Amino acid sequence: QFKFQLREMMVEDADGNWWMVGYETGEWYRHNGTDWVQADHGCFVKSDEARISIFDRGFLYGDGLFETMRAYSGRVFMVEDHIQRLFESADVLEIPLERDRDALRSAIERLLDLNSLYDAYIRLTVSRGIHSGVLTFNGSYEPTVIITAKELSPYPPEYYAHGAKVIIGSIRQNSFSPLSHHKSLSYFGNLLVKEEARKKGAIDAVLLNTEGDVAECATSNIFIVRSEQIFTPPLWSHILPGVTRKVILTLAPQLGLEVEEKKIRQEELFASDEVLLTNSLMEVMPVVEINGEKVGSGKPGPFSVKIAEAYKTSVRRFCNDQQRSLYSGRHFMER
Repeated sequence: QFKFQLREMMVEDADGNWWMVGYETGEWYRHNGTDWVQADHGCFVKSDEARISIFDRGFLYGDGLFETMRAYSGRVFMVEDHIQRLFESADVLEIPLERDRDALRSAIERLLDLNSLYDAYIRLTVSRGIHSGVLTFNGSYEPTVIITAKELSPYPPEYYAHGAKVIIGSIRQNSFSPLSHHKSLSYFGNLLVKEEARKKGAIDAVLLNTEGDVAECATSNIFIVRSEQIFTPPLWSHILPGVTRKVILTLAPQLGLEVEEKKIRQEELFASDEVLLTNSLMEVMPVVEINGEKVGSGKPGPFSVKIAEAYKTSVRRFCNDQQRSLYSGRHFMER
């Protein structure tokens, strides 16, 4: 379990060395060119030295939440939205997450810096904490918070150039479960249907909800294009409120594209002109085949290409803004 300092300051000395000081502790850290040298209390540990209790409820029961994020040029895209979703879910599921949000964001950024990561995968995991001996939530819990980061392993470029394949999964999204709206550690259903897709040579599996409507995929949200209009399942179709989905809903009208949140039947999915998937790691991916049947022309369509390019432009704008912010205070930065 990590303990994060609320704020830090970076200063470059006359010899070109970067130093950090913690506001709370007053302790200094210096980058020596290869590793960060930390004070003995240590905010960060090597991955092979990290430990959690065997009684942690996340390990025992999947009682917790997680967020998956992507960094570009060392900074996390839409980090505020990911953290906001985490806290909203923690509130609904009664996980007493009382961490400072700015401290979490700073810890994510510093973890990337410590590992010299630029294009990276970041996972923020929260469990309710150590099991108190009863299954109910009426105990005293201190949530376990873990942040991990590693170099991004991108999806194969041919998936974007030629399109991906998906299947209709055999597992239904439970319309009566509140977990469909949250990125829960209780993830086994998603894993089963993701494995089903892999065995059939597909990248993901479409989940229908118990009402028979298209909900989402095992690891992504879904959009369809019909008659030059874009549709995506609404939140009340029992889906995760995806962060990338939210970005697309904002970008599409700016491109002059009509987008509507509506229930989508399975037959509408097969009759689509285009289908595209979204999540933070894959960004926007065109789908050209569902259950062996061709989608539209069988090639990535113009709407998919246009939306994917708009998303990349949004990311580039974010990176440029971050660079301007970074270099405007090169010799004295508050982080």
